[in-house]
Amino acid sequence: MSTVKYTRPQIKRMNTVAIILSIAVPLLVAILMNPRMPKLTLPFDPYLLPPFYATINAVTALVLILAVYFIKQRKIDLHQRMIFIAMGLSAVFLISYVLYHSSTQPTSYGGEGAIRYVYYFLLISHIILSAAVVPFVLFTFIRGFTRQDARHRKIAKWTFPLWLYVAVTGVICYLMIAPYYG
Repeated sequence: MSTVKYTRPQIKRMNTVAIILSIAVPLLVAILMNPRMPKLTLPFDPYLLPPFYATINAVTALVLILAVYFIKQRKIDLHQRMIFIAMGLSAVFLISYVLYHSSTQPTSYGGEGAIRYVYYFLLISHIILSAAVVPFVLFTFIRGFTRQDARHRKIAKWTFPLWLYVAVTGVICYLMIAPYYG
């Protein structure tokens, strides 16, 4: 990630930015997704976005698995590249997800019976953990970037499964609701 030695004030500033983003991102998403908010008009069909961001989630899951594989192989450069890619994919996902939900009405899930409970369990856990994983991802990234390796490993053990769960359940939820899109 970096061979530069970061000072405590620099790391503290990075942590402050991470705290601000950890609060601002979920809050902004919640505000923009409010059904009472005026809907944006996009210059393209917004229904193109769900398969796009579901694909991004799937690729993110694969990249995260590769990142873990590479670090276990002690291929630090490849691990770092995968993490940068995963971070970039997550940012693109977030933008496309917010664009979709701020330009369309909510889609109701039409499944019946037990599968409905499965869908809502996955959706609710996905939503809650997608907000909760933001600070984990940011602080894990900062600790790795600033080469606080022991602290990075300690939090990464929690971040990886949470981030992977969010990515995978995002794809599953999309596949389950896709037949009901307008």
